Amino acid sequence: MRLHQFFSIVRARSRLGIAIFLGVLALAAVWLVVRTPSYVARAPVLVDVRTDPVGSTPVQGMVTPGYVATQIDVVKSRAVAERAAKLLPADQEPMLRLKGDPGKGPVPEEAIISALQQGLQVTPARESNIIQIGWTGRSPQEAARVANAFAEAYMATNVDLKTKPAKQYTAWFDQQMQQARERLQAAQAKLAQFQQKSGLISTSGQADYEQQRLTELTTQLLAAQGHRTSPVASGGDSAEVSNLRGEVSRLQAKVDEASQNLGPNHPKMIQMNAELRSMQSRLAEASARAGQVVAGAGQASAARVRELQSQLDAQKARVLSLARDRGEFNVLEQEVTAAQKAFDTVAADAAQSRLQSLSTQGNVVFLGAASAPLQPVGLSSTVALALAAVCGLILALLGSLLAEIANRRVRSKEDLESITGLPILGMVPAPSARVRLLPMGGGRPQLSFSRSAA
Repeated sequence: MRLHQFFSIVRARSRLGIAIFLGVLALAAVWLVVRTPSYVARAPVLVDVRTDPVGSTPVQGMVTPGYVATQIDVVKSRAVAERAAKLLPADQEPMLRLKGDPGKGPVPEEAIISALQQGLQVTPARESNIIQIGWTGRSPQEAARVANAFAEAYMATNVDLKTKPAKQYTAWFDQQMQQARERLQAAQAKLAQFQQKSGLISTSGQADYEQQRLTELTTQLLAAQGHRTSPVASGGDSAEVSNLRGEVSRLQAKVDEASQNLGPNHPKMIQMNAELRSMQSRLAEASARAGQVVAGAGQASAARVRELQSQLDAQKARVLSLARDRGEFNVLEQEVTAAQKAFDTVAADAAQSRLQSLSTQGNVVFLGAASAPLQPVGLSSTVALALAAVCGLILALLGSLLAEIANRRVRSKEDLESITGLPILGMVPAPSARVRLLPMGGGRPQLSFSRSAA
């Protein structure tokens, strides 16, 4: 289709095009008149990533997109919407509108919550931890009121998410702490009972003393046994016996030497034999006395050995008993230490959980209340009419073309040549003014055709 053909169709279908254009403008005008303006108010909140002053530990995953998405879901949750509905005054919009006419019965709470959630808009800021909580309302004050209510409800819910589990943990920790205290008291009582029974207070010093005492008794026993077995039983160890034995040996040698030259009855032999017998008698008496001394010393030494052996056996039994008591004492002491450590750990966790349950601050900071917006959202009247004019023009052109396709007319020689496939031999001039007044037609003569007729 050539351009002059297009314009001829538009000119011929101008009434239809103008009607479509004016209809679109009329619809746009009606929409502008009846539409309710929408206002959006936003309340910014900051997700704090600093260390928790109560828990003293940084919250993990604060800066990850997944955490921000989780916080957005929390803002959109039913719990936050219910809390926001309770914060909104019942005698002001939107609650006054959502609750409907009291004469028609109460509106279900689910419908009110759903309506509040439909107007909610939660958007995260780029490259920061700020979340914009917005709400779309019919008036600036209504939008700001609901946005602030959602922000306050979200902050309260954030605190509840932190404190409610801590309160549950506190009750559980209190129960565990009571059990740990009972175990500690039982272990301490058992240790005290054993100390009272065994007399042990501290095993380290007493064990060293008893072991040292055992070593001393062992040394004394070995010394006594060595003294008992020394060669003191014989008289040779006595100076008197040794001297007398030497004199006897000397006199015996003289007698033996003299007997070679003298007879037994010789006076000198008789004298020497008498001296030898006297010396032998003295030796026998000295040996007897030395034997008595040695026998007494042996008996005393044996008694000393028996006494030391008895003391050593008793000390060994005491050391073994102390070792057994020390082992049991160490076990009981370890039980007390373990019970004390468990109690301290549970008590610390319970105190930490109790502090968290009493906390009134979450990890969300309210940066400022939402202010009433000055301009409504959406298209202004001028822009809306301009867009309606553009759309109406496009629809008018399309409507003209569709009408032409549905009821095709010959409007130029090109149309006739394209349909018949024959050249144009001549053209009839346009009718004069007189002809236009004839009752045959009030306009330009036009030929209607169909492809079958052609």
